[in-house]
Order: sequence, then C-alpha cells, then structure tokens
Amino acid sequence: MEIGIIGLPKSGKTTVFNALTRGGAQTGSYSSAAIAPNIGVVKVPDTRLDKLTELLKPKRTVPAEVTYIDVAAPAKGSGKGEGPGSQFLSYLSKVDALAHVVRAFEDERVPHSEGSVDPERDIATLNLEIAFADLAIIERRLERLKDSLKGAKPQEREAFSREETLLTKIKTALEGDMPIREQAFSEQEIKEIENFQFLTAKPMLLLLNIGEDQIPEVDSPEAKCGNLYRKDSCEVTALRGQVEMELAQLSDTEAQEFREDMGLEESGLDRAIRLSYGLLGLISFFTIGSDEVKAWTIRRDTTAQKAAGKIHTDMERGFIRAEVIGFDDLVKCGSLAESRKQGLLRLEGKNYIVKDGDVVTILFNI
Repeated sequence: MEIGIIGLPKSGKTTVFNALTRGGAQTGSYSSAAIAPNIGVVKVPDTRLDKLTELLKPKRTVPAEVTYIDVAAPAKGSGKGEGPGSQFLSYLSKVDALAHVVRAFEDERVPHSEGSVDPERDIATLNLEIAFADLAIIERRLERLKDSLKGAKPQEREAFSREETLLTKIKTALEGDMPIREQAFSEQEIKEIENFQFLTAKPMLLLLNIGEDQIPEVDSPEAKCGNLYRKDSCEVTALRGQVEMELAQLSDTEAQEFREDMGLEESGLDRAIRLSYGLLGLISFFTIGSDEVKAWTIRRDTTAQKAAGKIHTDMERGFIRAEVIGFDDLVKCGSLAESRKQGLLRLEGKNYIVKDGDVVTILFNI
C-alpha cells in the first residue's frame, strides 16, 4: 500500500511524515515542487502476527508494509485554480490513497500564509487544486476525442462517444465540487477511467495536525470536520504531529509510557494505518511455515486464487486448493496438526473469499 502525504505550506506534513515513519526528514522549508519526495516504508503493526510468532517460533517474521510518500507542497496556484505542478502530480498519480495534513495548530513562530488557522478553508483550497488537476486531464482528453471523432470509423465512433459522454459527466460533477471518489459509476465505467489515475478518485484521509495544548480538545476539530467531510471514501482524524514525531524517536516501551501519561490510547501510526485499511477496503491474511510467518495485504472480497497471486504469480496460475483456518481457531488449537485433528483446518477452492485473519496454505502445481 502506498499513501501520498499532501498539504499546504506550513501545515506540518513533513513532521507528520517523520511521526509515521520514524524518519528524520528536514522540516520547515519543504515547499518547492522541484524537490524529490521523502519516502518511508513502515512495518504494519499487527498483534495477530506477534501472536503467531510467539506460538510458532519461526526463524523470520515478515509484516505487511505501507509506503508513505511526502510530496512537496504545490508552490504555485494554491487557491487560484492553477493546479499543482507536473512533478507533484507524477509522484501522486500511482499512490493508493492520499493523506492530507491540515493545519489545526497555532504557533506564532510558524505564521500561516493566509494569516490565520482555518482547517476548513485549507481543506477547500487543496481540494480545489487537485480538482483542477483532474479537470485539466479531462479537458485535454476531450479535445483529443473531438479530433478523433471527426475521422473515426463506425465501430470506433461508438467507443469514442461513450468515453466523451462519461468524461463530460465527470467534468460537470467536478465543477460542482463533487470529487470523483464520490461520484457513482458502473463497473465498466470504473474500468474505463482507472488508467487516468485521477487524484480526486483516490480515497482521502484528512489528518488534522493539532498542537500538544489541544489534546484535551481533540474531539472538537475532528468532530467539526468529520461532520463535513467524513464519507465512505474520506476519513477524518486528529493527529498531534509534533508530539508523535518526538515519541517516534523513543523506544516502543518509552513511547507507550508517555502516551499513557498523556491519555493517548493509540499511536498516530496505528490509527492512520487502521483508517487507511478501512478506506481502501484492505484486510490481512497470513502464511506460515517452519521458517517464516508472513502477513499479506489484499482487497476485501478477494478470492483464494487471487490471494495466491499476491504471494507469487505461479501460485495463482497453478492453484489447486487452499488450506484455511481462522486466526482465533489456530491460536486456540496451538498448531496446524491439532487444528487438522479437530477438523478446523478446511480445504477451500479457488472461489473461496479470503477473510481478515485467515491463515492460508496454498497448494499449487505448474
């Protein structure tokens, strides 16, 4: 899973990047679109994987991973409808979701470019920028379709006309402030537009970057923005960026003690990943062996055969069947041998829908 971190200048997005990745990227002046992004890979925390490791004692434990890409803030056009620069877009076009860091903290040492802190205004500003980026793509494509239709053969004309109608519909909705992720499409239409890699089609996680002094009031900005923006394709949460960045430099034990002292039940990383998984409809399944326990990330409603392809394409091509047991059942039994003895280890075919927490062994032949 790849998540692009975006935000306006002075929003603290690189601070949040450091908090999520335990990174040490320079903060404070990362606003030129010419600068290459900061990239950090994070191991996905999963207590089930820890339990399987404790139970089976493998030589190696391999968690799932999330890659965070901290893209420099668009230097021009913010709020003016000019759209972000081409490099900004190229870094974000292939990510699975966007995490928009929104400034909600007050700090006289870091003056806001607009003169005041206003999360709703800043959300609207960057939403406008990425919407204009999508509109520019649509308008260029519509121009090419217009030229193509002039000399198109009858069989080509139908396809071109259908695409023109679809893009015009999307354009009209975008101009009405409806991002593509909130628009309704048929399965065929989704396939037709997915190669455009529209930014407003990507799920959005709004991270309200609050200050340490706002901790007792954490629910206030989150509730306000949540009422406005929280939807199936958009989630909202508050994050104490500076505090989390400092805690990220401590050991897990020390960080947990500080969080308990501050009344924080969950780390910013854990919450961001949990919400990201929910937004993208992702689940985890596990494979186990004598030397390795590994977590895999797949889309919800993925078949066993497709899940096998996540491990290796040969397994998908030569899929025979899968041995499956739920995590809770395996832990209760203590071993695969005991699970088999109790009849809890099932044989499933290629169309079995893998569930979150399934422990799967793929049988295949090529």
